Amino acid sequence: MDSHIHLDAYSEEKRENILSDLQKDDIEALITVSMNMESCKKNLALSTRDQRISPAFGFHPEQPLPSPQDLEELLLWIQEHVNEMVAVGEVGLPYYTRQEQKVDLEKYIEVLEHFLILAKKKDKPVILHAVYDDAPIVCDLLEKYRIKKAHFHWFKGDKETITRMIQNRFYVSVTPDVCYEREIQELVLYYPLELLMIETDGPWPFEGPFSGKMTHPAMMHHSVIEIARIKKLPVHVVYEKLRNNTKRFYMI
Repeated sequence: MDSHIHLDAYSEEKRENILSDLQKDDIEALITVSMNMESCKKNLALSTRDQRISPAFGFHPEQPLPSPQDLEELLLWIQEHVNEMVAVGEVGLPYYTRQEQKVDLEKYIEVLEHFLILAKKKDKPVILHAVYDDAPIVCDLLEKYRIKKAHFHWFKGDKETITRMIQNRFYVSVTPDVCYEREIQELVLYYPLELLMIETDGPWPFEGPFSGKMTHPAMMHHSVIEIARIKKLPVHVVYEKLRNNTKRFYMI
């Protein structure tokens, strides 16, 4: 199960190729996350034609802030379609944007809080973009709103924050870069298997053995093999655990 993919961001041809390959590649489900209103609507439409697609609706933080009117319209739209989504996401804070330009972090925190309040009200999991310095801030907010079902996708951060996340039973997912990035391999070694999921974050491209290749859910098979190596567990055990984690978390 791909716990985090931007399926709507692929070209129609590439998206159709992915969907036609799922059965052959033993991919059971895709959690497809949204960037904004347009992205939410695309993912909803995709999910209505293929039951293997489970959409999440949100606003990606690595982009300019929405206007108050746009934010209100998006929140209302999500509430109207809450029964068709499995989670609120992708939401979070703009760590990478902040490395390149000055942003009003407090405004982004305010936007995130709106989505966390909605998730709590509707009893939905939250899919989070929160890495490095932003992760403790987001942990503070999750604790403030007493949100238990949190999924930090492609997480990167310090040991203190990781320990805090484990104590809160927050989930993390790893991408195919676990096959070549030492930082992600160390995260997998430390993080409990029962709180792990796998993802692609496609169409984001990868390096190492995946350099020059279109990001495809089939790449996750390599991730599972690497996780099994790191955890020193049989591959079939890791497959089953990761699948069950994702099904239980997203109730699919």
